[in-house]
Amino acid sequence: MAHLLSTHSTFTLTKTSKSNFKYQNCFSAVTFQNPKTSHLTLKSQFRSYQNKPFTALATSTIGQDITSKAHENSNDQFLSPKNKKVMVIGGDGYCGWATALHLSKKGYEVAVVDSLVRRLFDHQLGLESLTPIVSIQNRIKRWKQLTGKTISLYVGDICDFEFLAESFKSFEPDAVVHFGEQRSAPYSMIDRSRAVFTQQNNVIGTLNVLFAIKEFREECHLVKLGTMGEYGTPNIDIEEGYITITHNGRTDTLPYPKQAGSFYHLSKVHDSHNIAFTCRAWGLRATDLNQGVVYGLRTDETEMHEELCNRFDYDGVFGTALNRFCVQAAVGHPLTVYGKGGQTRGYLDIRDTVQCVELAIANPANPGEFRVFNQFTEQFSVNDLAKLVTKAGEKLGLEVTAVSVPNPRVEAEEHYYNAKHTKLIELGLIPHLLSDSLLDSVLNFAIKYKDRVDTAQIMPNVLWKKIGVKPKTVSV
Repeated sequence: MAHLLSTHSTFTLTKTSKSNFKYQNCFSAVTFQNPKTSHLTLKSQFRSYQNKPFTALATSTIGQDITSKAHENSNDQFLSPKNKKVMVIGGDGYCGWATALHLSKKGYEVAVVDSLVRRLFDHQLGLESLTPIVSIQNRIKRWKQLTGKTISLYVGDICDFEFLAESFKSFEPDAVVHFGEQRSAPYSMIDRSRAVFTQQNNVIGTLNVLFAIKEFREECHLVKLGTMGEYGTPNIDIEEGYITITHNGRTDTLPYPKQAGSFYHLSKVHDSHNIAFTCRAWGLRATDLNQGVVYGLRTDETEMHEELCNRFDYDGVFGTALNRFCVQAAVGHPLTVYGKGGQTRGYLDIRDTVQCVELAIANPANPGEFRVFNQFTEQFSVNDLAKLVTKAGEKLGLEVTAVSVPNPRVEAEEHYYNAKHTKLIELGLIPHLLSDSLLDSVLNFAIKYKDRVDTAQIMPNVLWKKIGVKPKTVSV
C-alpha cells in the first residue's frame, strides 16, 4: 500500500532511507517495500505547518441552540469557502466521492484520503457496483480536465498514524469530513474477522483522526458521519444527540441512550463517545452527523461526465433498501421485504448528504463543542418503500411484486419511530424529498444498467444469529 500519494503536480520525492520505492507520475501509486521505515521529504507548494496560538474551552457545549449560528459564530473565516481546506477521508466511497466533488465545485480546496479498501471488499465478496466506476486517480484527473480544479489525493490507511500525520502536515486542513469507515452492518456480521476489522478500522481510525487534529491542527473542525442506527428503535421520540431527563427531582441534559443493532453500529457508538470526550478534554470542535439511509446516486457534479459517476450498490451486504428495491424492480425480481416490513428509518437523497456536510463546514462547532445533527429528511417503513417503488415501476410498464423474506437481522419489525431532525433545517437545508420523478430517475438508471446485475447477490445471506468464528464468503 502506498505510504503517501499527492496529486499535486509539482513536488519532489526524496529518498531518506534504504527502503526501495518507485515513483511513476502524479496519478500513480508510490509503493514501498517497507513503508514503516521509509520517509518522504515533500518539496512543493504545500505550506509548512507552524503551530498557531489556540485557546480552547475547557468544557463542551451540549444541546446548544444553533439557530442563526452563521451570524453568531465569531470565527468569520469559517463562513466562506475561499482559501478553506477540507480533507475528505473516505473520499472514494459512495457519500465521500459526491461530497468531495460538491465541495470542490463550491470553491473549497479539497483533499481525498482513502485506503481504497472499499474496492477490495467487492473483489473479496464477488460484488460489483451496478455502475461502472473508474479508478480514483482517473476520477480526479477527469474532474481537473472538466473544471480546472485540483483535488489532492493521499492513498493510505488512517489506522497508520504515520501516514495520517504526514497527510495532515502536508495538506493542513481547516475541516476534516470523516467518511473513512467500514459502513455496512451486514459486512460486520459476516464472521469474527469482519466484526473485528470493522471495530478496529472504525474506532482506531477515528481515534487517530482525533489525535492528528490535536497534534497538528487544533483549530480544525471535525465533521464525522455517524448513523441514526446508534439510537435503535426506542419507544420514545429520538432527540438530536441529547435528552433532558428529570430523575428523583434532579434534571440534567445527557447523551441520548444508544441501542446499536450490529457490530458496525456499535463502532459508531464508540466513535461518538471518543469524540465527545476529546471535545470535553482537549477543546476540539466536532459535529456528528447521524445520517439516515441514503438513496439515489446523482448529484450535479457526478452527472458532468461518465467517469465521475458514483458507485451504486444493490447487493445484500452494501445495498441500502430503496436502491436495492429499484434494482430488483428493474430486473423483474420481487422486492425483498425483510420480515413484517414495519421497520421504520429516516431517509435522505444523496444530494442532501452533500448539502448537509457543506452546511456543517460553513457553520462550525465552537471549540469544546460536540454537536449532533440527525441527518435525514423523511421517515419511511420498508413496506412504505415497497409500495412507492411498485407504483413507480408500474408507471414505467414494469411488473413489480413484493415478497416477505425471513429477516436476516435481529430487530423489531413493528415499532414506534419518531426522530427529530430540525437543526440542519435551521441552518438552511433545503431537502430533496422523495417524489415520483426521483423514483422514475433511479428506476430508469437501474434499467439502463440491468445487464450488469448479478441476481445471485440480491437475496440477503448474512444472518445475525449465524455469525461465527470461521471466515466465510457471501458470494455465490
